[in-house]
Order: sequence, then structure tokens, then C-alpha cells
Amino acid sequence: MSKVATTVREVKLFIDGKYVESSTRSTFDVTNPATQELIARVHEATKEDVERACQAARRAFEGSWRTMPVSERSKRIRRMAEIMIERREELARLEALDVGKPYSVAYEKEIPRAAHNLKFFADFMEQQGGETYPMDEEYINYTRYEPVGVAALITPWNLPLMLTTWKLGPCLAAGNTAVIKPAEATPLTVSLLGEIAKEAGIPDGVVNVVQGFGKGSAGEYMTADPEVDLISFTGETTTGKAIMKMGADTLKRVSFELGGKAANIVFEDADLDKAIPVSIQAAFLNSGQVCLAGSRILVQRSIFDEFVRRFKQAAEALKVGDPQDEDTNMGPLVSKEHYEKVSSYLAIAAEEQSTLVTGGKRPHLAKHLQAGFYLEPTVYIQEDSKARICQEEIFGPVVTLIPFDTEEEALHIANDTPYGLNGVIWTENLKRAHRVSHKVRAGTIWVNCWFVRDLRAPFGGFKKSGIGREGGHHSLEFFTEAKNICLALS
Repeated sequence: MSKVATTVREVKLFIDGKYVESSTRSTFDVTNPATQELIARVHEATKEDVERACQAARRAFEGSWRTMPVSERSKRIRRMAEIMIERREELARLEALDVGKPYSVAYEKEIPRAAHNLKFFADFMEQQGGETYPMDEEYINYTRYEPVGVAALITPWNLPLMLTTWKLGPCLAAGNTAVIKPAEATPLTVSLLGEIAKEAGIPDGVVNVVQGFGKGSAGEYMTADPEVDLISFTGETTTGKAIMKMGADTLKRVSFELGGKAANIVFEDADLDKAIPVSIQAAFLNSGQVCLAGSRILVQRSIFDEFVRRFKQAAEALKVGDPQDEDTNMGPLVSKEHYEKVSSYLAIAAEEQSTLVTGGKRPHLAKHLQAGFYLEPTVYIQEDSKARICQEEIFGPVVTLIPFDTEEEALHIANDTPYGLNGVIWTENLKRAHRVSHKVRAGTIWVNCWFVRDLRAPFGGFKKSGIGREGGHHSLEFFTEAKNICLALS
């Protein structure tokens, strides 16, 4: 089995078609969360660096990119996707090294999906048209959808490449240019997007990548820069609020996909042979570091004991270990800071008199992994749905099982949080499936499945889980300006 070389990488900024150092040569370290081994020194963008990136993106936008025929633009974006597949092994190894996720998940699912994001929006843009509105045979109105300008794409650490291309695909397909800031903890794969774009024939300045932090660093500089016209952000709700404030002075349009605390509702008629393994995946995929995680599992009381027994058995069967090993199911948490945050909820759970079913401690692992940020798959039972572990986004391998008696009670518990990103329903009753789906206040509801995405469908959250929708024409609406042209016929 091949491994990524353990040499420490130097990750530079990518501005106007080339790698450059930070103007102050300031760097920060990135470590492997599985071992705490140093894996990269990353150049931190200064305000001057961010301004140069935004100005390069503006020049590229005013140049040939936005006026290039859609077919040619799409051809080059599709070539980016092809290059990513050609470099699939490298990208998957880096994603596993950087994030701590299992290599097999990155290789089999995330890198192909990242490439598909680009290809989908390239294809989708070629299929778009406009509308016409005749007026009494004397006038005709028709619409055009034109690019907005320079987009700031700020992406999270849990699914770095996949979520960045989810934004970059429609951004580029619509004719915009981009300045990307990956999460400071996981910059390795995203830092390669500029060179991949250049190799695909995309003009210099169209795709720029700057590294740094949030407040007082690259993130803040991007959101306040006057050259930036729109901001697409995925991350924590509190960060979304800060970005909205910083972008207000220049009236930037925003699209936010923020936090979640999904209810996974299991009714007594559910097929547990399907519900258990998918609920395990929804709880512990990427060590629970997924905004769509089914971290609140609501189980009807008549089947609660059986569900607990089988769920516990399945959770304890997961192999926690080295992300680079082919048979690892769950790796470490992404960083020391995040590990400490997630671990703090173990004490909170005890204070709230939650019943520990399994987990709740560091696993016993090989010597080279003992410094890593590992936590066992952890499952609690909590009758009080207002407890903090039932209300707050933990973003780790910590799951709460909550019993309920009636459909009405399940709906009350499901909707009784500040979040509304997604939900899951398990039932063999078709009427109940529709009825409950309509009443759960969340942007995506999966029935008898989880994490199934049609890229044409809208994606986003209710309440504090976001602003706007992405996917299909919803993404293109955000990344385009609608123009009406009225023509006199007489």
C-alpha cells in the first residue's frame, strides 16, 4: 500500500497563475491529527496578499473569462475534473493525511464527488437558457444571466476538496472568478486547485488560493475587500454572523451553509436492518465531523431497547485507527482544539445525567497513534431533549439516543433546536413518511436513507443553519445577475 511521503510540505499562496510566498514570509504549521507529526508549513496571507489576489481575480473577470463562450468555459472546467481523477490517489492520500479521515472514504467517495461537482456544473451551465415575455406584440422582454464578478469562497476543514468544488463549479461555470480560502487546519488539497485550473487551460487570475485564519487574517480581509462581490461560506453559525457583518459595508451578497443538529427519527415500523447501519454512518462518518450528521437519534419507545442494543453493537464494531489504513472506519478528530471541544461534552453529558451506552474515552491504539486526537464512537441515552448534548452541535463522534412515544412528540423534539439543516425519517408507512417530512423544519429530509445528493436539488438550511440555497439553478442564481432586455418591435 502506497503512503504519502512524510516530508514536510511548503504550501504557498496561488495568485494570478503562480505560487508565491507570503509578503512577510510568515507561515503557520499544520500537523497530522492522527500522530501530531508536522506535515506542512503554510504561508499566511497578509492583507496585501489578499488584495493582490482579489485584484488578480478582478482583472481576470474583466478579461476573457466572463465573455468566453459557455461551451469553451465548460470544456476547461471539465478538464479540471479529469485532472483531479488522474491525481485521485495523491489527493485522497493528502485528504486523509490532512483531515484524519479514512483514505478509503476519500479515494472511493470524496475525490470522485469533488470532480463530479465541477463536471456537473459545467454540463448544467451549457443547458441553461433565459425567458421571453411578449407584450401585446409591440414589445418583447428577454432575460440573460450574467456573471456577478469576484467570489470569495471560504470553505471548512471537514470535507475540504469536496465542499470547495461544490462552490467553485457553479462560480466558474457562470463566468465568475474566485479567491478561495481553505480552512487553516486542512489546506493541502485545496491549495492545489489553482495549479489544476492552470493545467486545464483556465486563465491566470481566475482561480486564486490564499491561506490564513479568520478574524484579523485572510478571512476577514477577503470579506471586507471592495473587489469581492459575493461570499459563499460553509462553516459555523457564529462565523457566518461575523462574515455577514464584515461584508455589509460593501453590500456583498452571501450564501451560507452553517451548523446543524439533525434529528434521525426511527419509528416503530422501521426496517432496522437498514436503519441501524445507515444511522451508524450518519453518526460516525468522518468521526462525526459532518454538518449533516444524524447526531440526535429519536427512537420510538416500543423498539427503543432493541435499537440501543443493536446500535451499540454496530458502534463497537467500527475500527478506529490510522486513516491511511484501508480497513479503518474512523480516524481522529481534526485538531487539538477541536478534540478538547468535543471532549468537553463528555463532562457535560455526565452533569446532565446522560446514560453512557458505549465509548466516552480514548481508544487503545498502536504506539505511533497514541498522540493523535482520537475518541471512541460514543453513544448516550438522554430523556431530556433540552439537554445541551441534544441541542448543541458537538461535531464529533458523540450521539444521543432520545426515546419518544408519539409522532407529535417526535416532531416537537425534532423541531425544538435553533438549527434546521436536515433530518432523517425511518418508516415503512408511506403516508407517515410524507406527513412527517412536511412538518420537520429543515432544508433536506431523507426518508429511509442518508447523504444521498442529487446536485440539481436545492441544498441549504432553515433557521440558523444558513441563508440561501445551493444546487442546480439555485447555485447559478446566486452566481449570476439576471438582466432583462426590453425590445420594441414596432
